[in-house]
Amino acid sequence: MRRFFTPGWLGLHLIAIVLCASFIGFGWWQYDRAQDGNDRSWAYTFEWPIFALFVIVMWVKMIRDDLSGDDSRQAPKVIEEPAEAAIKRAIIQRHEEEDPSLAAYNRYLARLNSETHRRD
Repeated sequence: MRRFFTPGWLGLHLIAIVLCASFIGFGWWQYDRAQDGNDRSWAYTFEWPIFALFVIVMWVKMIRDDLSGDDSRQAPKVIEEPAEAAIKRAIIQRHEEEDPSLAAYNRYLARLNSETHRRD
């Protein structure tokens, strides 16, 4: 539990409290305006507390994720290279020795292929 008293977490706690208090205050303000005859304020009267509830839900989710050790910011796991990749590399090296222009064209196609996979 000490991890939730670090400066970063204390900042998040403070932000959550300030946002919730502000959103509830805005809802109360809209309620007062709605009582004065502003019909549009009725929607905002209910909208601001929903925002406060969203802040609470996200705050609890962040705490639960930290407790469970779910850290999506970890580096991705290294994927092992398939066995046929070594064979393809050997074939490409052999073609580079035989025909440099064909090898340059194959490198160009490989670069295009890797660029299209990055966008997906």
